Amino acid sequence: MQYRDFGNTGLKISALGFGSMRLPEKDGHVEQDKAIEMIRRAFELGVNYIDSAYFYNNHESEIVVGKALKGWRDKVTVSTKNPDSSAEADKWRSVLDEQLKKLDVDRIDVYHFHGINWNVFEEKMTRPNGCLKAARKAQDEGLFTHLSFSFHDKPENLIRLVDTGEFTSVTCQYNLLDRANEPGIARAHEQGMGVVIMGPVGGGRLGSPTPELMELLPAGTSSSAEIALRFVLSNPNVSCAISGMENLQMVEENCATASREEPLSAEERATIVAAFEEKKKLADLYCTGCGYCMPCPHGVDIPANFSLMNTYRIYGLLDHAREEYQGWRTDEKHTAAFCQECEECEPKCPQKIPIIAQLKETEEALGKGAKKEG
Repeated sequence: MQYRDFGNTGLKISALGFGSMRLPEKDGHVEQDKAIEMIRRAFELGVNYIDSAYFYNNHESEIVVGKALKGWRDKVTVSTKNPDSSAEADKWRSVLDEQLKKLDVDRIDVYHFHGINWNVFEEKMTRPNGCLKAARKAQDEGLFTHLSFSFHDKPENLIRLVDTGEFTSVTCQYNLLDRANEPGIARAHEQGMGVVIMGPVGGGRLGSPTPELMELLPAGTSSSAEIALRFVLSNPNVSCAISGMENLQMVEENCATASREEPLSAEERATIVAAFEEKKKLADLYCTGCGYCMPCPHGVDIPANFSLMNTYRIYGLLDHAREEYQGWRTDEKHTAAFCQECEECEPKCPQKIPIIAQLKETEEALGKGAKKEG
């Protein structure tokens, strides 16, 4: 296993982290014996960073992680996340106390505000009785060591949050299909922060070796998932990539990849980036995501529909696109199925995209029986 500096903390953490969001389940509950076996096998293979969160696996993930840590606690950096970033101090603290009990530890190593954005930080967290003050108090009490945040906001706001100087590390999205956070990752590294990457395989999308994906990768590539993970780890600003592993085979394969001493060469990395950039240009012909067409009076999220269609059209990931499309809540009317052809959107599009026709195409390709209401 390769190990890297976790920012300026003095910690050395494994290049691969164990993301405990997708632990194996049966009948709605974690299969604890299987999950513990997987986690401990990862530890045996050198993984020393494990990440969880309050809500993962229907609130069961932290309990299982706590059990898996028995006999390993002093060898592993434990990370988890508090979802109540908008809450006042007392409520936020009560969640922390509960998490310590579930993990069965007296201290958490890396403690996150879960999925914050700039508005939440500025308007909620920094209030006189907000959770940032509560976090500093808990940190002074020794309940956690390093303060972090996970991030799903606009890329420019990652830089703003980094520049507050409040955090020791950040966990954010970054992969071959989505490199938007690259400048923020570089800024965090420059500021001495640890950088943990979630979704290195694009939420599983890059694990599917479609012909469209394979033609973008170096000749002789046998696994798109392996290249995706190696690509993330070839970024010198990245401390660790966490993978949500679901079985022992995944654990073995990902640990083998993260243990390779030779990174992607600069030439290999540049070739891959260039290939994906060409595909992005093709995607932009369909939609750049500028949002000028919004809001739709009938609730259709037009850029999101086109982005998902591009996942299929450009990268061949039809099953993934259909699963996500059909998983959208129909009462929020996000899908193309709710288009009423009112034509308010098309005059606003700077690229003159035939939006209505492409929404029809999206529903035909991805709907496959999705319920239409309203």
